[in-house]
Amino acid sequence: MDRRDFIWLMSCAASAGLLPGCTRGLMREDVYEAPSFGNARLLHFTDCHAQLMPVYFREPNVNIGVAGARGRPPHLVGQHLLDHIGASVGSSDAYAFTYLDFVAAAEQFGKVGGFAYLKTLIDSQRAQVGDGNSLLLDGGDTWQGSATALWTRGQDMVEACNMLGVDIMTGHWEFTYRDEEVLQNIQRFNGEFLAQNVRVTEDALFDGASAYDEDSGHAFKPYTIREVGERRIAVIGQAFPYTPIANPSRFIPDWTFGIRDDDMQELVDSIREDEKPDAVIVLSHNGMDVDVKMASRVSGVDAILGGHTHDGVPQPLVIENARGKTLVTNAGSNGKYLAVLDLDIGVGKVNDYRYRLLPVFSNLLTADAEMQAYIDGVRRPHLAKLEEPLAVADSLLYRRGNFNGTFDQVICDAMIEVGDAEISLSPGFRWGTSVLPGDTITMERLMDQTAMTYPETYVREMSGAEIKIILESVADNLFHTDPYYQQGGDMVRLGGLNYSCDPMASMDSRITDLTLDDGRSLDATKNYKVAGWATVGAESPGPPIWDVVAEYLREKKTITVDKVNTPVLKNVANNAGLADYSGLLE
Repeated sequence: MDRRDFIWLMSCAASAGLLPGCTRGLMREDVYEAPSFGNARLLHFTDCHAQLMPVYFREPNVNIGVAGARGRPPHLVGQHLLDHIGASVGSSDAYAFTYLDFVAAAEQFGKVGGFAYLKTLIDSQRAQVGDGNSLLLDGGDTWQGSATALWTRGQDMVEACNMLGVDIMTGHWEFTYRDEEVLQNIQRFNGEFLAQNVRVTEDALFDGASAYDEDSGHAFKPYTIREVGERRIAVIGQAFPYTPIANPSRFIPDWTFGIRDDDMQELVDSIREDEKPDAVIVLSHNGMDVDVKMASRVSGVDAILGGHTHDGVPQPLVIENARGKTLVTNAGSNGKYLAVLDLDIGVGKVNDYRYRLLPVFSNLLTADAEMQAYIDGVRRPHLAKLEEPLAVADSLLYRRGNFNGTFDQVICDAMIEVGDAEISLSPGFRWGTSVLPGDTITMERLMDQTAMTYPETYVREMSGAEIKIILESVADNLFHTDPYYQQGGDMVRLGGLNYSCDPMASMDSRITDLTLDDGRSLDATKNYKVAGWATVGAESPGPPIWDVVAEYLREKKTITVDKVNTPVLKNVANNAGLADYSGLLE
């Protein structure tokens, strides 16, 4: 395949089949040069998790949908998703949006993302519509996820986003730095940080804590009005509503969070009446299923540009509500995609739209020289540490999916061996890059899985009953039929322990048949030595997880994942969010 044919193929992936005249697998050479539409362009990326450099990132083969989400994006994986968007196996679409033949596709199509390449793509997309006719929106989870972001407390990403030209952002993992650090980074940010659903507690206000609006209690500006071309667009920020539950509240003790869709409706109505915008957009970090429910309950919003659940969804969902329809999108993670929403906006209404989710193929784009120089400067003081070789991957290492990924298993196995434990527990984070077979696992790749502000490990006694409660609680968070009770993330990862899971069951009935790797049944009344990390409550006493795993990797030298502690799954055999499952199905 020569470069011309390669670009031609890429272009079809980029358009996701939505452009007029596109035949899947055959398209113009102008991959990123689709004709502009309408009179306003919104560019959106989210959940980049501080990945300044191009990476590999495998999409899930397990993303099970329950109740109304079953069989609907984002709960389509593999061939199910390709069929939905009209793509073919072996295409760049398959590489961009699915796990299918990931290793071979990665070797063919190369790495994705990287801020120097994203900058080039953004600039070209903005140039197509001219100055003043576009906005760049960042859905959050931007300041966390890499070693350099952790070591600079997110400051490297703030400056990178300033160079990128981000106009507006909201947040989630941003709040895992301490509150004063969050406020300092927002001061450094050239754009606007929005969050209508974050309040300052009454006690904190009484004690003199700062707030954007002391009367309403808003900690941050809830919305903004921007002139785009000749139209007025209102953008409302929706930060991750469960931050103090999913992450340590001790870092941000003065702030409260929530979905607050009644407040959202009141705000939308107020903006519509007082500001007379031509379009209303929500920049959300709810997660896609939550956004879908919010779109059905809150009317008057034209589009929700969403994040948090890391779903690369090539086509928006159109959700009907009391006063019309709302587009709901999600733009993936790790800098893999740039979403382009072109709007034809009339007076007080959106007439039509075109949407594309553009994969950021670093092989197709030229790195922006200024951004690359900045990135090189950020990395230079830390380069020896980042490039330290720890071990060689004998097979593909990845994380993303409802249950254990192979890199998760490495972390779990490391905690068991180094901590001399029987069982290990690791959070089901959705961030973390992939390592191809034969590649070196460097400290940078390990930090991609672990770089966070509460990395401390523990080894302690835990009863079998306590372990089951943990598994049931996390499973309920993941598979609850009401999206408003889902907090994002995937199932807790396990080492040394096996179980059966019925996602369709109710709370306290999903987890059964718990057995240790040696075949013993887990006894509810017996204590077991359990290793873990990333406690949301009080700080754990052990060393940071990256030190534990690095010790393990240096000792092993070559990493072969012989067993993955994936559960036996029940009642999901025909679920379109499940394919090529490595465990058993009942």
